[in-house]
Amino acid sequence: MAITDINTYAHLSDADVAELGAKLDDMRRRIESDRGERDARYLRRTIAAQRIVEAAGRLVLWNNKSRTEWIVGTALLSAAKIIENMELGHNVMHGQWDWMNDPEVHSTSWEWDMVCASPHWKHSHNYIHHKYTNVYGMDEDLGYEVMRVTRDEPWQPKHLGGPFINIFLAATFEWGIALHDLHLSDVVTGKRPWVEAKPQLTQFAAKVGRQLAKDYVLFPALSGRRARRTASANLTANLVRNLWAYVVIFCGHFPDGAEKFTVESLEGETQGQWYLRQMLGTANFRAGRVMAFMSGNLCYQIEHHLFPDLPSNRYAEMGVEIRELCDTYDLPYTTGSLVRQYWQSLRTIWKLSVPDRFLTATSDDAPETASERRFGARAGVARRVAELGSGEVGTTVRRGLKTAIAEARRPRRMVAATQ
Repeated sequence: MAITDINTYAHLSDADVAELGAKLDDMRRRIESDRGERDARYLRRTIAAQRIVEAAGRLVLWNNKSRTEWIVGTALLSAAKIIENMELGHNVMHGQWDWMNDPEVHSTSWEWDMVCASPHWKHSHNYIHHKYTNVYGMDEDLGYEVMRVTRDEPWQPKHLGGPFINIFLAATFEWGIALHDLHLSDVVTGKRPWVEAKPQLTQFAAKVGRQLAKDYVLFPALSGRRARRTASANLTANLVRNLWAYVVIFCGHFPDGAEKFTVESLEGETQGQWYLRQMLGTANFRAGRVMAFMSGNLCYQIEHHLFPDLPSNRYAEMGVEIRELCDTYDLPYTTGSLVRQYWQSLRTIWKLSVPDRFLTATSDDAPETASERRFGARAGVARRVAELGSGEVGTTVRRGLKTAIAEARRPRRMVAATQ
């Protein structure tokens, strides 16, 4: 099963978790008090860069006559759409720039360049996903209700299609996000009354109409005889943006080490435990400055989930301190290369598409699904010792979660080495 007692799983006492929460609260206050001109300048430059890149792409495609012009224009337009969605739309609508009191970049007024209406995304993402991160039965982003990514979800024959659904979702990611908050199946089955669903569906249809008209009618028409080439460029740019956004999001939520939690874990959850759940339920990937920018700084998914409404350009510096906190409390700081994180996510989707009888490990101690029971009775002993403030005792009590995981894996590695 997923984690129910997060303190026990993390091998931390209530006092440890409260102390960790206080330190992260202090970090928030420091960043908030330090926001200012350099952050505003970063945002203004990002907006300017995005608009220049998009204008350049549109200009090249306006009268593209050769394959080279089509490729250059499409590449520029793809980059512009990625920047607008990842570094601007996603982060602006999280309220990261509301402190500027600029209506152009306020979470209540921004509408992004994709078919998902911003109010629908803010509900399903900002509220549901970020509040109930990786809580099975609450977080609808856990497999996006179409794929099995945790053994807590009982296997059904429909899961055999998981690998194929994954490919389709990657190519149509903006549409998957757009439909995510609509719950059309509830409307069709009558669980959700039409009178209640109609305003939301009307808003969705209006947004889809505007997007399709812009990308496949207006701009192609401006290209005259090159209309079909421009339409294909817009379609390709949307596909590239979809694939990149999909990879970034999956690498932050489904690699090994991005833990899952039960609804019971929310009972009496403190601020410190909420922070801890974000740290254990998400994952980063290593990126240079360009890749970080193109990912909307979501290569720092841990930092983003801890502080989703703080400016994304601060995540790199916050990451240094958060990694130090992980070392202090012996917690894992889950990160790796983009290829490694995506491969682990892909492996989970493939593996969990088959019935459990074909799987190894257990539902308490598998790469994609773990709980406090993976450590057996020793987790409880470690928790009691931590509560008493006695520290590590002999060789039977682990100092913390990072050490505990390493020790739990050691026997499997030793067995594998002898085979």
